[in-house]
Amino acid sequence: MASNGNGEFSFASGNGTVATAANGNGTARNGLAKIQTQKKDNGVCHDDSTPPVKAQTIDELHSLQKKKSAPTTPIKGTQGGAFAVTLSEEERHKQQLQSISASLASLTRETGPKVVRGDPAKQSDTPKVSSHVSHHHYFTPTISVSDSALKFTHVLYNLSPAELYEQAIKYEKGSFVTSTGALATLSGAKTGRSPRDKRVVKDDTTEDDLWWGRGSPNIEMDEHTFMVNRERAVDYLNSLDKVFVNDQFLNWDPENRIKVRVVSARAYHSLFMHNMCIRPTPEELENFGTPDFTIYNAGQFPCNRYTHYMTSSTSIDLNLARSEMVILGTMYAGEMKKGLFSVMHYLMPKRQILSLHSGCNMGKDGDVALFFGLSGTGKTTLSTDHNRYLIGDDEHCWTENGVSNIEGGCYAKCIDLSREKEPDIWNAIKFGAVLENIVFDEHTREVDYSDKSVTENTRAAYPIEYIPNAKIPCVGPHPTNVILLACDAFGVLPPVSKLNLAQTMYHFISGYTALVAGTEDGIKEPTATFSACFGAAFIMLHPTKYAAMLAEKMQKHGATGWLVNTGWSGGSYGSGKRIKLPYTRKIIDAIHSGSLLNAKYKKTEVFGLEIPTEVEGVPSEILDPVNTWSDKNAYNETLMKLAGLFKRNFETFTNYKIGKDNKLTEEILAAGPNF
Repeated sequence: MASNGNGEFSFASGNGTVATAANGNGTARNGLAKIQTQKKDNGVCHDDSTPPVKAQTIDELHSLQKKKSAPTTPIKGTQGGAFAVTLSEEERHKQQLQSISASLASLTRETGPKVVRGDPAKQSDTPKVSSHVSHHHYFTPTISVSDSALKFTHVLYNLSPAELYEQAIKYEKGSFVTSTGALATLSGAKTGRSPRDKRVVKDDTTEDDLWWGRGSPNIEMDEHTFMVNRERAVDYLNSLDKVFVNDQFLNWDPENRIKVRVVSARAYHSLFMHNMCIRPTPEELENFGTPDFTIYNAGQFPCNRYTHYMTSSTSIDLNLARSEMVILGTMYAGEMKKGLFSVMHYLMPKRQILSLHSGCNMGKDGDVALFFGLSGTGKTTLSTDHNRYLIGDDEHCWTENGVSNIEGGCYAKCIDLSREKEPDIWNAIKFGAVLENIVFDEHTREVDYSDKSVTENTRAAYPIEYIPNAKIPCVGPHPTNVILLACDAFGVLPPVSKLNLAQTMYHFISGYTALVAGTEDGIKEPTATFSACFGAAFIMLHPTKYAAMLAEKMQKHGATGWLVNTGWSGGSYGSGKRIKLPYTRKIIDAIHSGSLLNAKYKKTEVFGLEIPTEVEGVPSEILDPVNTWSDKNAYNETLMKLAGLFKRNFETFTNYKIGKDNKLTEEILAAGPNF
């Protein structure tokens, strides 16, 4: 600050602007000096404002907020080189909409609906039917003979998780964002699969190919009934203002990839399948073309109880000849996941590829292990290992090249989930993940994973890359070890047994575990559960066909079979104790390292299992279960009881020939319990 002698004081700022405070005539009305600005010779007053936006309206401003993200890679034409055909974005969109309209076609009207890309809530996305309109991406069929032809069906195509969040929260009651960023949603009245309502079309081909009859999960329906339900689903979807369409892949093996289209009415279903299937790159989406398989999920709409074969308002229908699946009367998203798994159980064996309901991980040296096990056996816990790469947690294929994950995500149980027990799953439940039927605090949105108010079958679906040690792409070499897990609540199976090939087949076909009945009715006796191939609800062919393929691949690639009991020791449930998880982990570590192959073994009675005499880090006395029972007579009685249950269960499979001759069948039968 400086005085100029006339009573004026100048304040120089750092940017060259001089402000002068004057008295006399320069005094403001309130008695304060006026601030006057003067230009300096080298510039103007500092201006930190920015140019105005290039928009005349709020809507125009909002349009600037989002930029187009359409793929730019040209589609390959019929001619190469300089004559290659490159489609414009408009032509590409038109082809996609033609394909979607064809998928939604009513076969009685021989046409699909008028379809347009975009959200119907945005008026600009709904074109007017006019010959002058050319800038909207929509497709109008040539034949229009119904009321549905008077409207457009808006297609929300392969939306991102953020877009699906917006759709769910705005339009689907029961959708919320939890404190960790996951989307919480409700599946309606059905909170689990409906296996008694799942049907397969029985035709000339499937009558011979599929497993029908006693023990089979395949409930038959005829072609006509399927078409009735398909028409009902398509009509419902076409009546809506908008449908969600996902074009995605199954199987990480590029040579055996399946293109899947899912048409659904809920953002929840679209996000679920976005997570569970393999997500295409923009370039792959350009060349997607016609899908290999299509799901019509009209789960909000019931089937007609008066329709032949229908026993409830729910029906999940597979037509393998048409490569289509229809869902009516259930909004439980797991029906889509497991329905596609059933399809893979049919398609892959036809290519001499073994489809497996298993977990899979790989060591840093490339050794791969498969984990089979029913619910409660520890399959997820033991296949998730921080020292190994996760290839997948549930569905796999074993090809001539090795193993590959079928899915692009994980579908984990959430009941009683904790950060301490399952840190990887806990941390994966973040933005983009779907949380089904969980309960949360209404204010903080923190999830209470112990709350069973809606259902005990609470679930989380998230992309596999949310797991830190996931191997991307999800493929690996041929397995070294095949681990069959059983939670034996009878307490008579050893903690670990090395199996020969015939024994591996026997226990693979049996698919044994034991469940403990609820204590509310006073029943505490264990209940034996057998599920063929450790996934009877999803297999399509007879279990022995999968077993024969497994035997062939294990023999060819030198894989070793193991039976690991994660259940009880020292007595049955109620008197004995659960085998400690650290002991089981030590056993699994010894299998992975190969050290268990070099151990000394002895054979047990009745089941004839080879058990090691010692495993590092595991008390030797628990390796032979008879040593842990104080009442030897009770042990023998329980052992004979379980052996009888195995024999009775296996009677279903004794009439099937396995392999080219009956030799393997006889070997497998001999590998069961003998008494």
